[in-house]
Amino acid sequence: MTTRDPQSRPDGHPSGAPWRNFYGRRHGKTLRDRHKAFLETDLERLSPGPVAWEDNPGRAPLDLASLFGGREVWLEIGFGGGEHMVHQAASHPEVGLIGAEPFINAVAMLLGRIREAGVETIRIHPGDVRDLFDVLPEGSVAKAFLLYPDPWPKARHHRRRFVTPEHLVPLARVLRPGAEFRVATDIPDYVRQTLEEVPRHGFEWLAEGPEDWRRPWPDWIPTRYEEKALREGRVPHYLTFRRR
Repeated sequence: MTTRDPQSRPDGHPSGAPWRNFYGRRHGKTLRDRHKAFLETDLERLSPGPVAWEDNPGRAPLDLASLFGGREVWLEIGFGGGEHMVHQAASHPEVGLIGAEPFINAVAMLLGRIREAGVETIRIHPGDVRDLFDVLPEGSVAKAFLLYPDPWPKARHHRRRFVTPEHLVPLARVLRPGAEFRVATDIPDYVRQTLEEVPRHGFEWLAEGPEDWRRPWPDWIPTRYEEKALREGRVPHYLTFRRR
């Protein structure tokens, strides 16, 4: 991947940092005061460690054993409102969860949910998951979730979707053999691209019949994105893969 000197980079990243295009929003409507307070008081405490290039230029791996006390580690990519992460943390206290989400309004929402639920095993990276992939040790993640990702519906934007080599190659690296990768989407063309690309990058689709992608997982809770899809008449698909 190409790198550029920070003098020539409008984003001001330090020298040596990979040049990565980012698509999508980082900020939405003005935050409520309580959400601003969550960001100021809780976000740093719930960081997984030095992830940003300027804080970790040598890309030293995260110490997950110290971070989670030896727990198995799960990863959620783009956690949205955070209801799924909090549900998993409450249901599986024996697991440590890391979530990556660049949309700061969603991060603030998750922080509020964490406070309300009183869960203590979630860590948050408020940025691009590719930066997190850089510092997660190889084979360190036992399960990953990609739930209702941005569909980028226009054909010319399909390369921006998560299910592309730029994301799937490092995801496969950080997942241990046998790890589960769950994808939920209500967009038929996203299903098509997922089924084409994910198996090419070290994964096996576990479906044996139609019910396996029509029926949600036993520990699933509907998210606000799924509820919106159902209101608008779109059909959710639940795809389960295993890291070879």
